[in-house]
Amino acid sequence: MNDKKMLIGMQIGNGYGAQATSWMADNVDVRNYTNLDAHVRYAQAAERGKFQFLFLPDFLAQSQKTDHDAPLLTMDPAITMAVMARETTKIGFAATASTTFNEPYNLARTFKTLDVISGGRIGWNAVTTSDPASAANFGAQVADRDTRYERAHEVVQIVQALWGSWQEDAWVADKDRKIFADRSRIRPVNLQGRHVASRGPLEIPPSRQGQPVIFQAGGSPHSLALTGRFANAVIGATFTIEDSRRQRANVRRAAEQAGRNPDEIKFFAGIMPTIAPTKREALDRRGQFVEPGIRQRVRYLGTMLGLGLTADDLDRPLAEAELAAAQANPADPRSGTALQIAREGWSVRDILYHGIIDYHPSPIGPAEVTADHMQEWFEAGACDGFWLSPDVYEDGIDTFVDQVVPLLQQRGLFHTDYEGDTLRDHLGVDYQYGANH
Repeated sequence: MNDKKMLIGMQIGNGYGAQATSWMADNVDVRNYTNLDAHVRYAQAAERGKFQFLFLPDFLAQSQKTDHDAPLLTMDPAITMAVMARETTKIGFAATASTTFNEPYNLARTFKTLDVISGGRIGWNAVTTSDPASAANFGAQVADRDTRYERAHEVVQIVQALWGSWQEDAWVADKDRKIFADRSRIRPVNLQGRHVASRGPLEIPPSRQGQPVIFQAGGSPHSLALTGRFANAVIGATFTIEDSRRQRANVRRAAEQAGRNPDEIKFFAGIMPTIAPTKREALDRRGQFVEPGIRQRVRYLGTMLGLGLTADDLDRPLAEAELAAAQANPADPRSGTALQIAREGWSVRDILYHGIIDYHPSPIGPAEVTADHMQEWFEAGACDGFWLSPDVYEDGIDTFVDQVVPLLQQRGLFHTDYEGDTLRDHLGVDYQYGANH
């Protein structure tokens, strides 16, 4: 039995699933985009599986790419998160919010309020925003990377200071003495940076975990500097064990360089499984989401392999001469997996059905395939846990909970119940209140 247990978070966005066309699945209510009862039901299913957290991404501009795609995001992650938190008791939540198009005080108030009302189960994925369309929605232009990350450091520092400005023993709540709170222990922060400032204080007491957990996503030097200083959880984008180990090592090194214990940061590798009794059934299930844009995908597959593929090639396997000439495109880390699958003799259509153009590795087949993938990566030191993106929430979460989770538990890889009540408890990171010095 393993002493260390893997962590599992789950992406939850639009009410349908991680695939842009999952809204078209037969068992999905097409109105779930605005139905928060569905989001609550999915959160409760994940909590039944003892997941550590749900992760709500965000994007500040139009995310629907074609008529047949749905947005991959909820209408507003903070509001959606509040609704789900009120209808669950243990599972944690993390939501993305931009350091570029929010002021520190707004961020501090929103996330600390959520943390208090949820009983200490909230995290903030602090991101800069580099998308011009998003900037246009704020009447702005995208600043250069150095400026965006300089602002991000200031924003996170001020937010954490505001979180600690109502000191832990300030709330007296004594009717007999007629003292609600000791104002001398609720102090302004008076922080002024080059880009942002706040006087404070923030009139919100500590939550059960002190304050929200900081999440990060990205592996650039700028992002790693932010991660090393502030983050406790990192959402990675990796496609091989070797690359995931490298990214995790970079994250841990960034923590050490910031004077922190590297074990304070947990690294999550993405996974986008499709689970069915047989591999053929799993491929056909995944294929329904691939088909609407398959003509564009087959051309991109050709680019990945250095071949001139068209829609006319969809229903045949690659010829021996093509396989001999094919090479994994070094510019796309998914290309190696695509080439490996092609060499197994699948048709071009089935290669695409394997999800080789998705954002994370895609185990396809019975539950054991996904469990084996997770065990291999975890035991290889490639991650501390996984960021799960179910293809269809309506049945995909329950399938994972009922079929994959028991396998992981039987193998001693995943816990059988929550050991604590807060997100920090679930992640195994220390209590924090105020700025991270």
